[in-house]
Amino acid sequence: MAHTEWRDAPELPDFSLLKRLARDQLIFLLEQLPGKKDLFIDADLMSPLDRIANVTILKQHEVDKLYKVELKPIVSSSDQLCFLIRPRIQTVKWISDLVNADKVAGRFRRYKIIFTPQKFYACETVLEEQGVYGDVTTDEWNFYILPLDDDILSLELPEFFRDNFLEGDQRWVTTAGSALHLLQSVYGSFSKVYGIGRCAKMVYESWRELMEEGEQRTRQPEFAKVFLVDRDVDFVTPLCSQVVYEGLVDDLFRIKCGTVELGPDVTSSDKSIKVMLNSQDKVFSEIRNEHFSNVFGFLSQKAKNLQTAYDKRRGMDIQQMKAFVSDELKGLKQEHRLLSLHIGASESMMKKKTKQDFQELLKTEHSLLEGFEIRECITYIEEHINRQVSMIDSLRLLCLLSITENGLLSKDYRSLKAQYLQSYGIKHLLTFANLRQLGLLEEQQAGETLTVMESKVGKLVNDKTVGKLTDAFSSLAKKSNFRALSKRLALVPKSGEEYDLRVPRDMAYVFSGAYIPLSCKLIEQVLERDGWTGLEEVTRMLNGQEFAVTARNKTDAQRIVLVMFLGGCTFSEISALRFLGKERDAYYVKQIEYMVNIKLSI
Repeated sequence: MAHTEWRDAPELPDFSLLKRLARDQLIFLLEQLPGKKDLFIDADLMSPLDRIANVTILKQHEVDKLYKVELKPIVSSSDQLCFLIRPRIQTVKWISDLVNADKVAGRFRRYKIIFTPQKFYACETVLEEQGVYGDVTTDEWNFYILPLDDDILSLELPEFFRDNFLEGDQRWVTTAGSALHLLQSVYGSFSKVYGIGRCAKMVYESWRELMEEGEQRTRQPEFAKVFLVDRDVDFVTPLCSQVVYEGLVDDLFRIKCGTVELGPDVTSSDKSIKVMLNSQDKVFSEIRNEHFSNVFGFLSQKAKNLQTAYDKRRGMDIQQMKAFVSDELKGLKQEHRLLSLHIGASESMMKKKTKQDFQELLKTEHSLLEGFEIRECITYIEEHINRQVSMIDSLRLLCLLSITENGLLSKDYRSLKAQYLQSYGIKHLLTFANLRQLGLLEEQQAGETLTVMESKVGKLVNDKTVGKLTDAFSSLAKKSNFRALSKRLALVPKSGEEYDLRVPRDMAYVFSGAYIPLSCKLIEQVLERDGWTGLEEVTRMLNGQEFAVTARNKTDAQRIVLVMFLGGCTFSEISALRFLGKERDAYYVKQIEYMVNIKLSI
C-alpha cells in the first residue's frame, strides 16, 4: 500500500526560494572577479552546486573552465583563478602553495577564494602564515541549505558528525544556527522550539543570538514548530538494517545529494545512469516509504496499468490518436523508463537482500533489540566476522550489541575485538578507539567483578552454563538504558503479535514491525504533550539537555513541523516521520546535515 496524500494536508513552503537566494549570491560573488576565470570546486561541492547553478549558468557569468580540487599542481592557463571550497586547512595550504609557486615563476594572476558555507579564522591564519594573505581575496558563500525534495532540506556537511561528536569541534554549530535563521527570515517565525542534546542546545543558542542581532520581521509563518535532535540521542536506529525501499536503495547504491547512480546490471545496458530521486519521479514517490516486501507487487500492478494505458491506442481515430500523442504518450514513456529502472533496482535488492545471510542478519538485529538469546547473537556475530561477510555489517552488529546491552563484558569485548582485527586488519585499532570514544562500542566497567565470578563458577560448571550465568550476572550488575527506554516508550512491539506490513499500524513498519525508531518516538511524544512534561525519566536516561521554548509572538501557523537532525539521518527515520505526519494530519519537514548512516561516518 503506497502512502498517498491525505485530505486537508497543509501546503508545504516553496523551498525553491532557497535555491534562488543561493544562486543569486554565488553569481554576485563570481562577478566580483570580472572577466574570464577558471573555477576550482571542492569535490563534495560539485553535486550540490549543480543543483543550484549548473555549468550553463556559470558560463554565462564568465567562468571559462571548471576543475575539481585535487590537491596537486594545476594546468590552468587563466590569469584569474577562483576557488569554491569548504573551509579546510589542507585545501587552503594547497592554494597557498599554488600562489607561492606562481610568485617563484614570476607569473602574475588574480586569486579569489570563496568559502562555503562560511569562512573560519583558522583558514585566514594559514594564508597569513604562508605569506599570501595580501595576494588573494576571500569571501564566503552562505550556502546553508539545499532542498533535496518537497520535504527534505540538507546542509550537505558530510563532516558534521565526525567533527562534532568525535573530534569535539563545534565549528558547524553556528552554521546550523545560521540555517535556522535563514529559514525563519524567509518563511516566518516558529511558534515553538523543542530540542534534546548538547549540540541541539548550542545550535538553539547560536540561532537565538542571530535573532536578537537581526531585524525582526512579522509575516505569516509557514512552519508551526521546530524540533532539534542530536544524532547521539539515538544511535540504535542508524545501526539497524533498512528495509524500506529508499533506505535499501541508499544501502546498495548510495544516494548522494538526492541522486543515485545505477549500474549496467540495473539499467540493462552497457552504461550507468544517474537518476534524481524525489517526488517528481511518480513511480519512486509511491514506493519510497514502502516496506520492501510490498514493492514488487506494486511495481507489477503499475506495469499492468501502464500496458493498459498503451493499449488505449487501439481503435482510436486520427483525432484521438493526435490527442493521445500530444497529451499522454510523453508522460507514459517517461513513466515506463522510470518503472524499468526501479524494477531493475528491486531485482538487484532481491538478489542481495533475500539471501539467507540477510535474513539471519535481520533476525539477529531483532533479537538484540528485544534482548533475547544474546549468547546466540554473539555466536552469530563471531561467525559473521570470521567469514568476512561484510566489514561494515560486522561493526554495526558489534555496536548494536554494545548499545542494547549497555556495553560488552570484558571477555566478550576482548574476544570480538581480536577476531575483528584478525579478519579485517590491525589498522582498525583506531576504529575501535573512535567507536569507544563515541560510546558506540564499549566495555562494561563492571566486567572485572563479573570475570572473577565467572572464573569461580567455571570450576563447577561447563562453558555453556558459564555463558548463561554471565548474561544473568550482567543484567543484574548494570541495567541497560536502552532496555529501560524501550520499555518506557514501547519501542519494541510485543513478540508474538502479527504485524501486517501492507497496512502498517505504527512507525515500527520501517523495521518490519520489530522496532519504532527512538528519535521519531521522542518527536511524537513531545509534540503530543506539547513539551517534555511526563518524560522526565526518559530525558534522564538520555542525559538530559532537553528544552522547550515558546515564541514571544505566538501566531497561528500551518501544521508543518521542522525536524532538524544534527549529525545525519536515515531514510528509515524519514519514512517513519512521513507516516507520523499522515497519521497526525501534519507535515514533517526533515532538515539534516548529511543523508548517510553514521556507520559510514566514523
